[in-house]
Amino acid sequence: MKYISSLSTLLILLIMSSCQKQAEKTVVSETSNKEKAPTAEQIDFLGITDVNHLSAASKRALEWPTDLGNDWFIEFSNLQPLKGDLAYEEGVVRRDPSAMIKHDGKYYVWYSKSVGKTDGFAGDIENDKVFPWDRCDIWYATSEDGWTWKEEGIAVARGEKGAYDDRSVFTVEIMEHDGMYYLSYQTVKSPYNVRVKNQIGLAWSESPNGPWTKSAEPILSPADNGVWKGDSDNRFKVEKKGDFDSHKVHDPCIIPYNGKFYLYYKGEQMGEAITFGGRQIRHGVAIADSPKGPYVKSPYNPISNSGHEICVWPYNGGVASLITTDGPEKNTIQWAPDGVNFEIMSVIPGVSAHAIGLNRTADVEKEPTEILRWGLSHIYNSYDYQSIMRFESHRKTTHVAKGENSQ
Repeated sequence: MKYISSLSTLLILLIMSSCQKQAEKTVVSETSNKEKAPTAEQIDFLGITDVNHLSAASKRALEWPTDLGNDWFIEFSNLQPLKGDLAYEEGVVRRDPSAMIKHDGKYYVWYSKSVGKTDGFAGDIENDKVFPWDRCDIWYATSEDGWTWKEEGIAVARGEKGAYDDRSVFTVEIMEHDGMYYLSYQTVKSPYNVRVKNQIGLAWSESPNGPWTKSAEPILSPADNGVWKGDSDNRFKVEKKGDFDSHKVHDPCIIPYNGKFYLYYKGEQMGEAITFGGRQIRHGVAIADSPKGPYVKSPYNPISNSGHEICVWPYNGGVASLITTDGPEKNTIQWAPDGVNFEIMSVIPGVSAHAIGLNRTADVEKEPTEILRWGLSHIYNSYDYQSIMRFESHRKTTHVAKGENSQ
């Protein structure tokens, strides 16, 4: 009897405890709902008709930050052709311009360069050119005004047969630090098939004119945790997709930040999917104590839900990023106070510029998007041939009709 009585008491206590927890949850839920009740200002600003009948869109709008303003909202102008050696040249591919730096009164830019049409994967991949960025070397050019450019020659060439970069070196970015210059770039080793794993290489020099010393090994490689399925003629068939960067690491950009070096890059996953935002592409970051590495991938990767080419710059103690082309958050400008945890600061109209080469001489603290006022981009003149162009942008803070006074 004593056992049954004790069991009954225990059961009653458990029921009472459960009821108390449920009551606490109800109070928390009610408090939470009260906190989320729209203010009069929100109702007026969003034009809500009836607070008792909120659509899914209105509920999302009530979650938007209210303190962002329009400091980050910009529009891009149409691309404009360059003059001199970087003007379009039939039969030549010039693409993926790096950021620009200034040295001895001249702007410097580095870029991918190849010649000849693209053959694709249907032919002899050992000897054909499968992409416009296949069989590239890294070249550089200089300009006094940012419009007329002189091509100076090769900066970094492909490696010897058997090297990790023997097929192509391309999509380059420049970093200047403590009197040294560093070029980070993508590499491909032959044969260039659909399942080849791109890596990232590095070269350094005491002068922007070279000569450049290349790293003996890649400084970053794809994650090694995906599993292909079947033959090697289909990159979409996998048994396991692996990390967001299990297939390729692309578009490197190293910036000094908080006493370390942050290598931002684009990841492509094995068995890449198409989502409601387009291609499934995300960005990552790897961090090192020295420009030459070793680089360790952040455990927080991926650090974006979207994007294509990397376009990052320091601002207000953090790092800003222009996200374009792919994914549900494409065409946004984002900012991370710690260089890792990015939040959307503005959603902008479609971006005319691609593979943006920033003007690193801009005053990045003047305003959030000052560095985007002008720079370089590439354009597809045709599928086979691309050239480098100039982009411009402007802040947009009002919308008025012709002749209307906005004051």
